[in-house]
Amino acid sequence: MAKLTVINRAGEEQSIEAGEGLTVMEIIRDNGFDELLALCGGCCSCATCHVYVDDSFSGELPGVSADENDLLDSSDHRTAQSRLSCQITFNAALDGLRVTIAPED
Repeated sequence: MAKLTVINRAGEEQSIEAGEGLTVMEIIRDNGFDELLALCGGCCSCATCHVYVDDSFSGELPGVSADENDLLDSSDHRTAQSRLSCQITFNAALDGLRVTIAPED
């Protein structure tokens, strides 16, 4: 099974098995990372699932939608690597993906 590596806000790294077809947000939430709030449940209507995606995977991800871009603009912690994890559907091409949970706004 494919792996997703998550770095929490304390800098601790954990690799977890990730099923295809789930969003990165669902995988993180379902594996007990309580600091990723995901308040809207993946509807792209908040930014509480904000993560930083490792640069090596930027070309493997779908583009940022206008809604996602607007929500990320509301964060004081947005960077070039910022994404909403609810908007990234995990697949085999993302095996080894590394994401860091962004600071809370």
